[in-house]
Amino acid sequence: MKTSRCKNLPLSFTLNYVAPLMTTAAAQARYPLTQGVNPWLVTVSVMLPTFMEVLDTAIASVALPYIAGSLSASNSEATWVLTSYLVANAVILPASNWFARRFGRKRFLLICVIIFTVASFFCGAAPSLGVILLARVMQGAGGGALQPLSQSILLESFPIQKRSMSMAAYGLGIVVAPVIGPTLGGWLTDTFSWRYAFYINIPVGLLAVFMITRFVHDPPYIKNAKVGAFDNIGFGLLMVWTGALQIVLDKGQEDDWFGALWVRWAVAALATALVLWIWHSWTHPKGLVDLHVLRDRNFRTGCFLIAMLGMAIYITIAILPLYYQEVLGYTAFTAGLVVGPRGIGSFIGSPVVGMLGSRIDNRKLLSAGFFAFGVCALFFGMVNLDIGPYTLLIPITLTGFALSFVFVPLATMATSTIPREEMGNATGLFNMLRNIGGSIGISMATTALIRRAALHQTEIGAHLGSSNMVLQQKSHAIAGYLGHHIGPTAGGPGSMGLIYGLMEQQSALMAYVDVFRWTALLAFFCSLAAWLFKKPTKHADLPPGIH
Repeated sequence: MKTSRCKNLPLSFTLNYVAPLMTTAAAQARYPLTQGVNPWLVTVSVMLPTFMEVLDTAIASVALPYIAGSLSASNSEATWVLTSYLVANAVILPASNWFARRFGRKRFLLICVIIFTVASFFCGAAPSLGVILLARVMQGAGGGALQPLSQSILLESFPIQKRSMSMAAYGLGIVVAPVIGPTLGGWLTDTFSWRYAFYINIPVGLLAVFMITRFVHDPPYIKNAKVGAFDNIGFGLLMVWTGALQIVLDKGQEDDWFGALWVRWAVAALATALVLWIWHSWTHPKGLVDLHVLRDRNFRTGCFLIAMLGMAIYITIAILPLYYQEVLGYTAFTAGLVVGPRGIGSFIGSPVVGMLGSRIDNRKLLSAGFFAFGVCALFFGMVNLDIGPYTLLIPITLTGFALSFVFVPLATMATSTIPREEMGNATGLFNMLRNIGGSIGISMATTALIRRAALHQTEIGAHLGSSNMVLQQKSHAIAGYLGHHIGPTAGGPGSMGLIYGLMEQQSALMAYVDVFRWTALLAFFCSLAAWLFKKPTKHADLPPGIH
């Protein structure tokens, strides 16, 4: 009887009402975790804001000297463009889980993308240093939650058997964006203006808003979640210790670290706020961050290694372009172009590790990735003043390939034993530690470059006394050459100035070599620490209550 009634329905009614319901039901049956949406469309939707946010972290570093000159600021003051962003970013990262549950994950993601996009416009249009710093704080607040939100959405959009492929796609945005950031930033700065390094986020942000609105949906447990009051104490302590950390890391070198009274007070505030935040987050039943997730061995190990990875990757990404610019005299675009092949390695490595992730023990992939990264860092430690643009082509490309084998297994292993209800809290903490590790790594590398260059300059100068015959011969030869161009009187001082410049260049080179070698040692240590992971059950069942 029901079948005959359906056959007698008008064709227009069947096409307009019955067919869409059947199609929707079929789609939901095929893709139950994403409510009928192909999970790869969800992947592209959440990768766009992630790629935009990570790209902006790296793209601004190349333009700092140009920003300083345009806004009548010193290079030291211009570094606050990076610091202000990192402070706001780090504060929002662990708080993203509460905001996602309070406002809905999709709605909160859309709000963050809109804030980030609008702030990017104000960064590009800033007429003064104060305005751009305020805009960068706003941008960091909007961008802080993009990565954990995107990662948690991806992990819940695929069955556990296919998480390696989803994390490989996510890894493309995380690994490739910092790589092409200096290249793109250098090209935009040299060709147009440093302001376009921020304007480029606007079209990407608009496309991300459209795709998230169309393809991303909240799971039932997010829609029905009951959220308690906001943890004002935990959030305040988090702001204090992350802010103090960034200020000390950014400005401590200028005032000789603990030689300055304000640094000692800042470190005291940092330590006190950090201890209170840990105690509050552990004992408060409804704290902003639930640190009990660190009881999980794999997640605890993953947090440690992601902090070490943040140190290693940001050291390399930050100082390798600087080496080409400061020591070899390359332009911003040329230096960015030289390190660009790392992106090619990442593009090749991400799909490869995605396919191998479900077949090979992820600890082997992770250990091999860290080891290969360390070998590449050793190659960087063999640089000299005679290298050309293509000398480090193979090591730079292999670095990107190795990083793919680090990030994807690391993220997969760290979250493999975390229940889905805890995924938002876990990914927020996970990504915060990566940013903090990167900040510490950059600070350590910058300090080491300054201190080691001064040490090497002192050592070289000790062998260049006035009685040194080689120095006298070289100085007289250079003075004679300069005397024909700038006059005999200026030839002598000019020769000593050139020799001193060469000594500074050689000292800087030796400092960079030291930092690259220390980075290699860090990577080799992480290669061994990867075996601290406990191998999870292959193709484990989904946590109860998740569909």
